Amino acid sequence: MVLPPEQAGQASTAAGDERVRNRQIRLAAVASVVGTSIEWYDFFLYGTAAAIVFPAVFFPKSSAYAGTLESFATYAVGFAARPVGAAIFGHWGDRIGRKATLIVTLLMMGLASALVGVLPGTATIGVAAPVLLVILRLLQGIAVGGEWSGSVLLSMEWGQQRRRGLMASWPQIGVPIGLLLGTGAMTAIALSDQSAFKAWAWRIPFLASLLLVAIGLWVRLKVLETPMFAQLVQRKSVARIPTLEVLRRYPRQVLLSALLRMSEQAPFYIYSAFALTYIKDHLHKSEGLGLAAVTVGGALELILIPMFGNLSDTAGRRRVYATGAALIGVTAFPAFLLMNTRAAGLVILGVAIIAIPHSIQYGPQASYIAENFPTSLAYAGSGLGYQTASLIAGGPAPLLATWMLPNFGWQAICVYIIACAVLTLIAVALLPDRRQADLTEAPVLAPVSGRAAPG
Repeated sequence: MVLPPEQAGQASTAAGDERVRNRQIRLAAVASVVGTSIEWYDFFLYGTAAAIVFPAVFFPKSSAYAGTLESFATYAVGFAARPVGAAIFGHWGDRIGRKATLIVTLLMMGLASALVGVLPGTATIGVAAPVLLVILRLLQGIAVGGEWSGSVLLSMEWGQQRRRGLMASWPQIGVPIGLLLGTGAMTAIALSDQSAFKAWAWRIPFLASLLLVAIGLWVRLKVLETPMFAQLVQRKSVARIPTLEVLRRYPRQVLLSALLRMSEQAPFYIYSAFALTYIKDHLHKSEGLGLAAVTVGGALELILIPMFGNLSDTAGRRRVYATGAALIGVTAFPAFLLMNTRAAGLVILGVAIIAIPHSIQYGPQASYIAENFPTSLAYAGSGLGYQTASLIAGGPAPLLATWMLPNFGWQAICVYIIACAVLTLIAVALLPDRRQADLTEAPVLAPVSGRAAPG
């Protein structure tokens, strides 16, 4: 049957619109993955350097133990800054849009990391070196704090709403990609020449951030603003002060989102940062072995994170997430027992085993958190909830583990991981599973004021 010209034109326009939308969905997913990969590459570079290089470069007069503590203290500063970044960029992300905000966070992270790569050590400029290191780490933390929720929303709001778990898991892949790039670069340089690595070659991966940022900007500039945020602008429903509004109306969701991450974030940084020091200084094995173990775990997560994000679209966010939280507690003692054998293969297995329960949580985590805030407050709300965990979980974890090991033994670290799992299971029981909610219309249930929020 031949359509009348008017109907044929409408069908052609509809097909063209669909092609444009599908292209934007793909671009949004790629832009989210590329951007978060670069940001986490920079963030993990710092963690690896803090465990292996920074004690000698920036704290040369301290003992090995004190130097490691001081180095991990600067590492924790970045985590403390992340809620600040979430508040700042959450405000603008819900005011002016996801795209513009994400370009700023990417630039800030890349420039701060490149400056770490040219920062002289304490032997050259004295106490100014660690002071400047802390400032640059603060800038890194602020940038990462504003990056996560924007990347998640960019992908999730462009994608099909029935597949939000899968779409929101794509930015999460940026973590293992960044981990692989960061530790991979450090591993390659460390294995090639140990003396050069500690003297100057560790700076090369930091300087490479500039090239990666250029690639990330090129991709992100091609993505249009999300249709869900565009509708808010069209309806003039944009919140005036998103960060304050979300804290006033949804403090319970922010708190539960933070507690939700206890069993995911604290153990992750124990295994990916502290384990490097544990393997090198306590087990007296090579730095390369620890880096190899972390790399294997990151490679596993590349496959597992989208798998479990997709599973949560059918099985439910709560069910999948609770399974991962329980497994993280169950594997705590076996993981350390494997590492303590000092056998290379078992050490790698002990570190890499974290990838399974971590991925079970990290896959559905982004959609689970973001769905508990209305679209008009989603950038600020999900970002604050996600990044507040940095204060209570990710930042303190390597520092606490370093302190607990000589004072209470590795068993105390395992008990700490189990305690984190218990807190997360409580949060899972209290945070609703809203995977089937229509985020373009349905308000979040039961805000503090009792009134429905816009969005």
